[in-house]
Amino acid sequence: MSASTSRLKVEDPRADGYGPTIGTRAPLPRYAMEHALPAGTILFEQGDVPNFQVVLVSGSVQLFGRSAGGREVLIEVVRAPDLVIPAAVLTGSPYLMQARVPEPSKFLLVQADVFREAIDRDPQLAKAVLGTLAEQFRRMVRQTKNLKLRSAAERVGCYLLVLSERQGTPDRALLPYEKHVIASELGMTRESFSRALNALAKAGISVDGQEVTIHDRTRLAKAAIPDPMIDPPDPDGTERQVLELIGRLKG
Repeated sequence: MSASTSRLKVEDPRADGYGPTIGTRAPLPRYAMEHALPAGTILFEQGDVPNFQVVLVSGSVQLFGRSAGGREVLIEVVRAPDLVIPAAVLTGSPYLMQARVPEPSKFLLVQADVFREAIDRDPQLAKAVLGTLAEQFRRMVRQTKNLKLRSAAERVGCYLLVLSERQGTPDRALLPYEKHVIASELGMTRESFSRALNALAKAGISVDGQEVTIHDRTRLAKAAIPDPMIDPPDPDGTERQVLELIGRLKG
């Protein structure tokens, strides 16, 4: 973790006695706080109990898991728009991962108890949150299948194909993070990631720093074997539900 990394600090809007209180049925937008955060901010730590439901409006969030021995891996990258770990907020359980902001991003924060109460009384809000949870579950299943059913070279090849599509540049992919971070997300060491890139050179790619040129997309796809039951659509089904939720929070 870099020395410049900072923690998100948010004051409870009811602390001064002027904010709405639980049970008043005040409009939900009264409780939503907008924040623009710089790269390097930690939203919460692994083991923290949620005080807020964090809604990612723009940018992205990296979710890291850490072992008791201190080993750290990137579990998932959450991209806007989405809810950040709503399962922990709904159950009042400790976060199983740490959340970091890798790029300037914007958020809406809603007090966790208010969010739960609003879901209890608003069927449409509950439906939107349930839809988001369902898509996040499907995303984790895709990730598990990716890790368990593919070789290292296939994982890296499909990662490059999806990344180039997302970036709108089918003939190249700009790696968004350090290679060791991407490697951990794909369930491998940096050395294995480098070996996979070297192996894929025969499939028509070349690497220059953080930029990967895809000289022959058909050959790369033949080597990586993309699968619609594993590789995520872009965008996936989460976006519609979260955009609806953001609209409700903003009023």
